[in-house]
Amino acid sequence: MTPPQQDTESGAEADARAATKAAPDRPTLLWGVSLASMGVFLATWVLLWLNAYVINDDLPHTCHDVRRQSFPPEVACASVNGTLTGANAGWLVALFFASLVVSVLVVGMSLAVATAVRRR
Repeated sequence: MTPPQQDTESGAEADARAATKAAPDRPTLLWGVSLASMGVFLATWVLLWLNAYVINDDLPHTCHDVRRQSFPPEVACASVNGTLTGANAGWLVALFFASLVVSVLVVGMSLAVATAVRRR
């Protein structure tokens, strides 16, 4: 039978090694948030595009005053009394722009952190 091996490093060395293992070298959480927000942005863009060019495909043929918007995509029919038919839902447009802003900001932060870590 062999005797158990003794741990020869001091408590300070063990704490330093544990701290370096806990701190990641890359901003993986920021990249995850940026990918998630980019996924939400692309999903809302697809929904808005489908609403404009698939669901409201026949609006230009039945409406006199067609209003088109390219970003975010929208095709709507304005009637004489001011109501819009085929317009995008407000919450979906808000989600579209919010996810775009979050994605751009978090990608910028991720790149800045990755550059700072690489220069260290």
